[in-house]
Amino acid sequence: MTDLIAKTMLDQRLAGIVQPVIEDLGYELVRLRVMSGKTKTLQIMAEKPDGGIEVDDCAAISTAVSATLDVEDPIEDNYTLEVSSPGIDRPLTRLKDFAAWEGYEAKIETTELIDGRRRFKGALAGVEDDEVLIEIEEGTIGLKFDWLSDAKLVLTDDLIRDVLRARKDAGEVDEAQFDEIQTIIDGEEETPANSA
Repeated sequence: MTDLIAKTMLDQRLAGIVQPVIEDLGYELVRLRVMSGKTKTLQIMAEKPDGGIEVDDCAAISTAVSATLDVEDPIEDNYTLEVSSPGIDRPLTRLKDFAAWEGYEAKIETTELIDGRRRFKGALAGVEDDEVLIEIEEGTIGLKFDWLSDAKLVLTDDLIRDVLRARKDAGEVDEAQFDEIQTIIDGEEETPANSA
């Protein structure tokens, strides 16, 4: 398990407990974080191996994980369990994520300075061995996966359009919804003139 999936020692311990439960249900753990606040929140992002997840899937994961955590009791204080999809501008936590989202814009941060910087933004160019390739202004560079401290897709019109198209092709979005959202993305929606 990488630090991108579970960063802190507590996150990693919890991931070690819940990951087998999630995998037994046929899903993959994308990210786990314990968020502090008035009441702690255990945030779990998961998806099907081929991508995507529905509300019923999140409910099934939540039920199974809750039962396991009730027995293991790894969090001392009260907490809220939140199970969700990674979303459109998803975190990239596994090497395969960088290959799957090749061509899309991403923000990547490294733990150490690389050529005087820690933050990189550009189009993902796939993976090569244990390196993530990203096209930045200076050209395509490779960053060792182990160097990464954070990575996520940048929300762009192209990303929204392509994810929406994939959901339409999978039958998750109907033609009318697709056309309406496509119109908004393309900026073709007419705005009424201000009346005096």
